Amino acid sequence: MNLVIVESPTKAKTITKFLGKEYKIESSFGHIRDLPKSKMGIDIENNFEPEYIIPDKCLKTVAKLKSGAAKADKVILAPDEDREGEAIAWHLAEALDLPKSKIERIAFHEITKDAIQNALANPRKI
Repeated sequence: MNLVIVESPTKAKTITKFLGKEYKIESSFGHIRDLPKSKMGIDIENNFEPEYIIPDKCLKTVAKLKSGAAKADKVILAPDEDREGEAIAWHLAEALDLPKSKIERIAFHEITKDAIQNALANPRKI
């Protein structure tokens, strides 16, 4: 089974109709990590490295995605192909803590069966 993660639950429902049983489609519901509001969010003593956290409202979603990713042969990150989508894909890859060889990134510009299948045939790295 391959896990495909998109930003929106509506997109997940639509894409599920296009793909077979070898794919499970889930939603991240947008961003899953952020800088903490309680402090600066960067490690000044470590080359200003950002210190990301998973907000409480995202913990359940991340746990569900981690569980699915652990069972999947491959994890396919499919948020939008824009700045925010790239950030979401990167944060998902970091939060899921999987080997890079298990993660692919796909992009599509319309939600049609042909566009999704074309994207799956042409994955890239994050």
